Amino acid sequence: MDGGAYLLLLWELVGLLVLAAMDVSYSTLSPTGVNDEVIALFAIKKALNDPQNVMENWDVTSVDPCSWRMVTCSPDGHVSTLGLPSLSLSGTLSPGIGNLTNLQSVMLQNNEISGMIPDTIGKLTKLETLDLSHNKLTGEIPSSVGDLKSLNYLLLNNNSLVGQIPNSLTKVESLKLLDVSFNNLSGSVPKIFAKTFKIVGNLLICGANQNNCSTDLPEPMFPQNGSKGHSEGKHRPAIVVGVSIGSVFLVIFGVGLLLWWQYRHNRLIFFDINEQYDPEVRLGHLRRYTFKELRAATGHFNPKNVLGKGGFSVVYKGRLNDGTVIAVKRLKDYNAVGSEIQFQTEVELISLAVHKNLLRLWGFCSTQDERLLVYPYMPNGSVASRLKDCVHGRPVLDWSRRKNIALGTARGLVYLHEQCDPKIIHRDVKAANILLDEEFEAVVGDFGLAKLLDPQVSHVTTAIRGTVGHIAPEYLSTGQSSEKTDVFGFGILLLELITGQKAVDFGRGASQKGVILDWVKKLHSEGKLGQMVDRDLRGDFDRVELEEMVKVALLCTNFSAAHRPKMSEVLRMLEGDGLAEKWEQLQKIEPQRHKGVEYPFQRYSDFIEDSIVVVEAMELSGPR
Repeated sequence: MDGGAYLLLLWELVGLLVLAAMDVSYSTLSPTGVNDEVIALFAIKKALNDPQNVMENWDVTSVDPCSWRMVTCSPDGHVSTLGLPSLSLSGTLSPGIGNLTNLQSVMLQNNEISGMIPDTIGKLTKLETLDLSHNKLTGEIPSSVGDLKSLNYLLLNNNSLVGQIPNSLTKVESLKLLDVSFNNLSGSVPKIFAKTFKIVGNLLICGANQNNCSTDLPEPMFPQNGSKGHSEGKHRPAIVVGVSIGSVFLVIFGVGLLLWWQYRHNRLIFFDINEQYDPEVRLGHLRRYTFKELRAATGHFNPKNVLGKGGFSVVYKGRLNDGTVIAVKRLKDYNAVGSEIQFQTEVELISLAVHKNLLRLWGFCSTQDERLLVYPYMPNGSVASRLKDCVHGRPVLDWSRRKNIALGTARGLVYLHEQCDPKIIHRDVKAANILLDEEFEAVVGDFGLAKLLDPQVSHVTTAIRGTVGHIAPEYLSTGQSSEKTDVFGFGILLLELITGQKAVDFGRGASQKGVILDWVKKLHSEGKLGQMVDRDLRGDFDRVELEEMVKVALLCTNFSAAHRPKMSEVLRMLEGDGLAEKWEQLQKIEPQRHKGVEYPFQRYSDFIEDSIVVVEAMELSGPR
């Protein structure tokens, strides 16, 4: 049987377990700006112990869960599949799973998860597959499973569940397989609408003789009157357990799923073995690389060559055959980019953004399963990765370099906003996305897939991307971004450069600062500017420049987008022109804001708490 025919048969048997591969870049926001799915997934992560660190990129500061490992989204942008099987996970299953109301498949089998199955599981009304088998679950099967009207496969076998099989399951008419075997269940067995019902291994139901819970062939779960389903005048369903056809089904499923995975894996790895791309073929001035070429350059995408990870990509260091050192951005959401023509058009437009303070796109690779972008290698990493580095007791990024980084970043953003056609909104300006070349010159990176705007369009409403602590209030609450969104992020970047701290620092103890913007505002109002400067600088900074940079940062982070300066104005202020006038205007505006004319919040942390639940310490993403 060829691969196509086999996959078709497998689809007919276990079609709903064949996961959609399309990752999309949408967010699920409530009217207040809360991404409920991010919060729910992060609650699940927090309740589990993850020894293999497979949930490493599940970051609550990201507002797009569709790019996270082991998470699949439907085309409309909702989380549809949570697949974490055979990963040695322990801990418990968080009740927060009930907030993933668009889930269709949950596969957590073959782990060491303990505790009870949360009642909130009944909120997953679209759920078709729930596999919690081969764990250490205890307690009763919640009656709320009867609310899962779309459920086809329920596998709870090989746990330590007790109590009765819920009568509510009689209401689930879509069940094809129910497996509760090898638990400690007791009591009478309800009449279940399931084609296959497995219950062997429950001594309090079947007794010592397991044949009491098995037959040779699957039988209807509702015997005809007068059949062997009667016992002492009471009806009892014929329970099919460990039957040959059921076993064959599971064998087909197991072997089939393994072969399907190998088929997919091999197709991914060897897709372009016979590619005939000419290395000199170019799209505009972009070179088109082969996947095989980039795979070899990165050592088959060796984890040792990872430079950084972002929500939408992993970046690898590579070396081409001619010795050129490159950075390869391997996109995780390649399907979201669209068709081949659309992708090529997009990268060609991005490549037209040429400025010494922008990361230059050298080339790309596009196959059926892969989208990769090729950039020059930045030997000094990112600002975030070097901000706390010291050499001989002195910071690598001294005050002079930090000021130059601010200027270079501002020049790059001015080009994107006002000189590039069409203009580009970055939407995630932060220290982790500002790279440093050989001379520690700032190079703005990670704008490669930023939204391209038509010159006549002033804003765009789309799925939120970014990092909490850097996201402008209007973008967080409405999804509406503009150039002023980047201005806010730049203001936070200035504070990162000044303080050496993360935008949101939930460290414990006396050094806890919380949201850096609120902390800086407080010290500024008290005239204690020196206390906010990075201690690693040991007092070696220009106090006049410090005051100017703080004022520029506060202008950039005004809660009202309309009252923030443009990046070209920001650049002029950093160069010493126009700051006094802009600052005076701000002093006239501030009293109105405090009266609640535009925003009722006095602190940025208040806005965050109102818009998104901060569950745990937030970390900046790694350099990329």
